[in-house]
Amino acid sequence: TLHPESLSKAIQLSVSPVFLLAGIGALLNVLSARLARVADHSRRLSESDASGDEFERRHCKRRMQHILRAIWLLTCSTLLLSIVVATMFMSVLTQIDLSAIVAPLFITTMGMLMLASISFLMEVKLAIEHMQRSF
Repeated sequence: TLHPESLSKAIQLSVSPVFLLAGIGALLNVLSARLARVADHSRRLSESDASGDEFERRHCKRRMQHILRAIWLLTCSTLLLSIVVATMFMSVLTQIDLSAIVAPLFITTMGMLMLASISFLMEVKLAIEHMQRSF
């Protein structure tokens, strides 16, 4: 039978991943704002129709690729993390040890978060390099 202590334990176990979800959400907001700025810049370049802007267009495309990759990886990590939380709850509720499922899911989630961070860092690096060229 399910005891209130079991439910309390399940909630305690899921608090950390839920805070991680909030952090990932904040990162997604930052990336979305950066993507919007790059897309606006790219649109202005397309409207100007200047032939010398090919470097600028390629630069925008590369930045957008890094941002979109980071967004994709973060979105996948939120889905996996949600599965981790649900699996932990199921483990407590059913009193079945599901750690063999939770551990690889969580490790994969962290891997995706690391790859997203690398993509974000690469995009920031491109933005800084471009800004330094302008001065």
